Amino acid sequence: MKKNPLKIVWVVLGFISLAIGAVGAVLPFLPTFPFLLLTVFCFAKSSQRLHTWFIGTSLYKNNLESYVQSRSMTVRTKARIMITVSVIMGVGFMMMSRVPAARVVLVIVWLFHVVYFLFGVKTLKEE
Repeated sequence: MKKNPLKIVWVVLGFISLAIGAVGAVLPFLPTFPFLLLTVFCFAKSSQRLHTWFIGTSLYKNNLESYVQSRSMTVRTKARIMITVSVIMGVGFMMMSRVPAARVVLVIVWLFHVVYFLFGVKTLKEE
């Protein structure tokens, strides 16, 4: 049986994003959520077995399960994501002192991020 090269790419990309997401779960300046969401997507494209394994892990259940099932997060998760992204974008904003147009774009992206998390993602009560 011949392996599909595209599935191999999805598996490799899935494991890379899983590693970055796992590191992000420990380090406060690295966002976890987008990398774990990418992991779910890549594993779903590549292997049902890997996808099933990943959605059974505590990393998935603690960070993504509520969002994937009901597009909702706890206040704590929303705050952690918003603070992390704000800090990272703030650093980028400071580094772009000579590029005012880029600063404007960054502020617009940050505003959409905040509005989306405040109004687009439902808030769950902590268990």
